[in-house]
Amino acid sequence: MRDPGAILLVACYELGHQPLSLASPLAVLRRGGFSPAVVDTSVAELADEAIIRARLVAISAPMHTAMRLGVHAAARVRALNPTAHICFYGLYATLNAEYLLRSVADSVIGGEYEEALASLAEMLDTSREDASIAVPGVRTREHMEAPVLRRLDFAVPERDALPPPQTYAYLVRVDEVVPAGYVEASRGCLHTCAHCPITPVYGGRFFVVPRPLVLEDIRAQVCAGVGHITFGDPDFLNGPRHSLEIVRAMHAEFPWVTFDATIKVEHILERREIFPELAALGCAFVVSAVESLSEGVLSHLKKGHTRADVLAALRILDDAGIPMRPTFVAFTPWTTAQDYLDVLDFIAEHDLVEHVDPIQYAIRLLVPPESALLDDRDGTMWLGPLDEAALSYTWAHPDPRMDALQCEVQVLVECAANQREPIPVTFAAIRQLAAERLGVRVPELVGAGGGRGDTDGTGVLRRARRPVPHLSEPWFC
Repeated sequence: MRDPGAILLVACYELGHQPLSLASPLAVLRRGGFSPAVVDTSVAELADEAIIRARLVAISAPMHTAMRLGVHAAARVRALNPTAHICFYGLYATLNAEYLLRSVADSVIGGEYEEALASLAEMLDTSREDASIAVPGVRTREHMEAPVLRRLDFAVPERDALPPPQTYAYLVRVDEVVPAGYVEASRGCLHTCAHCPITPVYGGRFFVVPRPLVLEDIRAQVCAGVGHITFGDPDFLNGPRHSLEIVRAMHAEFPWVTFDATIKVEHILERREIFPELAALGCAFVVSAVESLSEGVLSHLKKGHTRADVLAALRILDDAGIPMRPTFVAFTPWTTAQDYLDVLDFIAEHDLVEHVDPIQYAIRLLVPPESALLDDRDGTMWLGPLDEAALSYTWAHPDPRMDALQCEVQVLVECAANQREPIPVTFAAIRQLAAERLGVRVPELVGAGGGRGDTDGTGVLRRARRPVPHLSEPWFC
């Protein structure tokens, strides 16, 4: 197990970022005397030789897309190397453990996974009867071990075996592109939004990553050519003092490096006084999971904010000079036709067209196993059976037009992305399609300032506004 390549770490997709889910366990395993090989299949080929050499193949599954790709990779591993131990680790591994252990996996690790993965490697290194020994944090067919939910003895992520950061997403700012890096200052989340996959695993807990470790990882990435850092914390302000100390230290050492972070609407309101400082420290934009503007949908999702709160958060960020890049769950069992049209009008009227990646208008609610949505008060009215291969419970909208529209918008957005169509053109096409399918007229839009302004020929207002920084990888799913 300690021979080079006897452990193979595999990532399949992490939103265009260089995978921290490879760099972090790589460091912990090396600290234990192992020499893993690493492959990110989103940018490199998973070679037959690497699969055949491995005794332990560990596949990262932090999200739905990564999990689906990982299942295909595991099937290939099983075909080429039947005796290899296949382990899935990450949020979606935990949620789909039963399916994985029945189909392609020998073990599953969730929660804080690095030390459990190292313990699994130690056990496989010393025992031929891997099924007979329980390893803390490692779930197998024989042992129902719970995920590890405590702060680990982290190691500084090691990225030397990964493709260089220039291979991954860039920050796009006007005509400038800057290689983007990725770190996490904390894991888990204080909040328990019903649709979030973090909720059933962490249950409202979060753990900070030590500040010196985060800064050392940033330092290494900047030395490798990174000029922008994405903080991938589920919410950057779960530990506001910790996060502020990190970006202050980063700015002091690398004043030219910018950053983005994900911050809840309610945290923007609660911490409004810090955003001018965040702007001065280089915050290029804030991602916020708005999800919906419907009070009914927000209540089902347990988001903790209202439509009025979204408007207030937009003003706070705008006053600080930080663009918000909102995300949405555009289609849910509770989203009415008017709710969908309302989001489109809101985006146009508040000059947010360039702030939203078009895929956001096609996102359909996922309900993975163990989701908190399974406790929804009206679940029996909309929830269908579990489709294990799709990693989600099925559901159908009471208005068939909405399900049909979601499919059409998905195709439209994918075609537009392939053709590199400008966002305003795609937005106008979505708006026109929605109006036609839902039987309403596309109204002339009035901007937030009250004036009608000039349009760009698509019915979308063209107004003077500073360009919106964004990452070159737009898929948030």
